[in-house]
Amino acid sequence: MLKNVPAILSPEMLKVLCEMGHSDKIVIADANFPAESMGKNAIVLRADGHSATDILDAVLTLFPLDTYVDAPVTLMEVMPGDEVETPIWDDYKAIVTRYDDRGENAVGAIERFAFYEKVKNEAYAIIATGEKALYANIILQKGVL
Repeated sequence: MLKNVPAILSPEMLKVLCEMGHSDKIVIADANFPAESMGKNAIVLRADGHSATDILDAVLTLFPLDTYVDAPVTLMEVMPGDEVETPIWDDYKAIVTRYDDRGENAVGAIERFAFYEKVKNEAYAIIATGEKALYANIILQKGVL
């Protein structure tokens, strides 16, 4: 047993977070995200039944965000024409603000298909959650302590 580790983080998640180095990227994916096909070159971790906000909060208790880039947190932009509200983004920004002095300025967004390409080419790991909110996918770039 370990002290002060969020119980939502499985031993496998802890191992992956520890293995990651500076600039490595981890994705916290919603339930609609094609984690297995996008993660062919990454480690895919299952967190079914858990919200992306709970996973994000737990991960950021242990995971430093990269200070050498302007936006170490990346959201997937809503596709033009989609009439979708994204209140979860406000939750994400509030969580990031608790752990990073840059607050909302640490959060950026990129177009949906650019997001997919970034994940396919750059993700070290993907945590597939049970999050039902749309456009709730988020990339975190690891920093140093």
